Amino acid sequence: MKLTKYIIPALIGACGLLTTSCNDWLDVNTNPNTPTNAAAEYYQRLAHIQFYTNHAINIAGRPTEVITGDIVTNARTGTYGILGQWQFTAGTTVYFPTTTAYQWWYVGAACNLNDLISSAEKAEAYHYIGAAYVIKALGFALMNDLHGELPYNDALGENVTPFYDTGKEMFEHVLADLETGIEYLSMTQGPNAVALSANDAWGNGDVNKWIKFAYFLKARQLNKLSKKGNGSAADLKYDPAAILASLDKAMQSNSDNMTYRPTDTGNTPNDNLGWAEPTDWSGLFSVIGMNSGYYFPRTVYENLTNFGGYGVEDPRADKILTWAHANGQDATSAYQQTIKYSDNGLWRRTIGIDMVNDTNNPRLLNSGVQAPDAFVNGGFAITAVTGHDGDTVFIDQRSRSVGFQAQPNMFRYVVAGNDNSTLSGTFYTRATSPHFIGSYSEACFIRAEVLFNQGNKSEAFTAYKNGIKANIDAMNEQLNVWVNQDSRYATCPSFTPMEQADIDNFLNNGIGTAADITLGKIMTQKRIAMSFSPEKWNDMRRYDYDPEIFLNWKVPGEYYLNGSAQLNIPMGKYPRRAQVSSHEFNYNTAQLNAIGEKVPGATMTNGSYDGWWNAADMWTIPVWWDSNQN
Repeated sequence: MKLTKYIIPALIGACGLLTTSCNDWLDVNTNPNTPTNAAAEYYQRLAHIQFYTNHAINIAGRPTEVITGDIVTNARTGTYGILGQWQFTAGTTVYFPTTTAYQWWYVGAACNLNDLISSAEKAEAYHYIGAAYVIKALGFALMNDLHGELPYNDALGENVTPFYDTGKEMFEHVLADLETGIEYLSMTQGPNAVALSANDAWGNGDVNKWIKFAYFLKARQLNKLSKKGNGSAADLKYDPAAILASLDKAMQSNSDNMTYRPTDTGNTPNDNLGWAEPTDWSGLFSVIGMNSGYYFPRTVYENLTNFGGYGVEDPRADKILTWAHANGQDATSAYQQTIKYSDNGLWRRTIGIDMVNDTNNPRLLNSGVQAPDAFVNGGFAITAVTGHDGDTVFIDQRSRSVGFQAQPNMFRYVVAGNDNSTLSGTFYTRATSPHFIGSYSEACFIRAEVLFNQGNKSEAFTAYKNGIKANIDAMNEQLNVWVNQDSRYATCPSFTPMEQADIDNFLNNGIGTAADITLGKIMTQKRIAMSFSPEKWNDMRRYDYDPEIFLNWKVPGEYYLNGSAQLNIPMGKYPRRAQVSSHEFNYNTAQLNAIGEKVPGATMTNGSYDGWWNAADMWTIPVWWDSNQN
């Protein structure tokens, strides 16, 4: 299992204290394919910046998926088990994503931006500058969403104790950087500049795609202002017209998606921040797919199998929910009536773990859910803990990789070489799963939300339906790739493409109509389409965790049994932000304390804001866009 590491003990939130490390992080050796900082060209930096930015998003996606209740871990007392109960301990300053995502952004990505921009300016490589500003906006928006206040203006300079920007200032900087990015992307490059396609791992050098991506990020950012009252976007008020205008210039089809596609070749060079993984690697596979103990809750199961009570299964259910090879003894369970088997009889699908109120929930009783650890008498078995034989109906998300782990395929084998002991994994967290950094699907759901809130149900429904279809089509594109890579994939419903008849049936009969469209349906379908995206947590905060908006979701049942969790999240409140990295409060304490008086909802102790960031319930302090602060 990949564990978070403190990569640089002296890290604070900026390059100031890390002048040497930030300037020399590429100093691996003298190989021309891994150049020193002094020799690194702007086009050589871009793919590395993209790798670490994507990883930061993926790493943040794991804990936010736990917080929003769309992923369940097996151990009640493990790090993510207690996080799923909304208990925040010292360990969560590492795991919720306050250290690793922060480091991957600041040290792996952001520290290279100024050098890229400077060298690209000299070469008149304006498209690289534009892409750098768009990535800068994306990365700092992620930090602002997670933590609120952090260094931005002073973050990448020489100051060893960089000052903090307020959450509002960070929000403004993000919008400004997007405008700057669009300006540079719209320029004609100099005659000797290297084409953006030389090292662009996200957009393949398509400048128009980058411009659309920038407008998409602008729409996403402006939509976060939904609590600020209607007005002009220029005044940081909620401005539906500005959001829709940005969407008009954003993605118009899946061909415009900004997608990172890991390749799982096992190639070097490895990353330089401590995990020693190839830089064509999948962050979600690293933190979810290759690890044990991550399951789907009943919320996800019900939304995929009977959305809105229409009785029509979502064709994505088979691709997102996990499967195990079907064996005779595995069918004996109190949950047998809910188990789905593949048409060929070779596979059985997981069911969801009830995190809310099921008195038979093995997670709430006796040691949590146990994964199969053996294959006995022709079937999966649990030998490590007694009394958990029935847990085999719950199938975790583990899979394997062909390149990095030298496995024959992406199935996880409980017993090496035994094809009857295989687990499928899930669509989004395999070694070669695409990561949709910005998608037409998400753009459609933002449009649907805005239009619905304007009272335009007809056009909102059209955008909503388009968003669902776009996500299905994007998944099918990858499924068609996988099923042609290995004949064994074609036997498993997790890998086979969705049939058009099933897609049509769901879109026509399983999602409702313009007459009965609700905001809850829009936001829940958006949630399904954005598995493992930190944006799901942003949406839940914007709508105050309203179960009418997020269908089948409720506060986790264990929270009500956990007194420590209720100290962190007092009754009636919700998780609103992540604590800053320990590197900040260990090495930049004065600036962190100083920003306290400008933090919406921070409390004073003994007449001072010193230590505001360490209060037991600081997790309930809203970030700026989630607050009523102007």
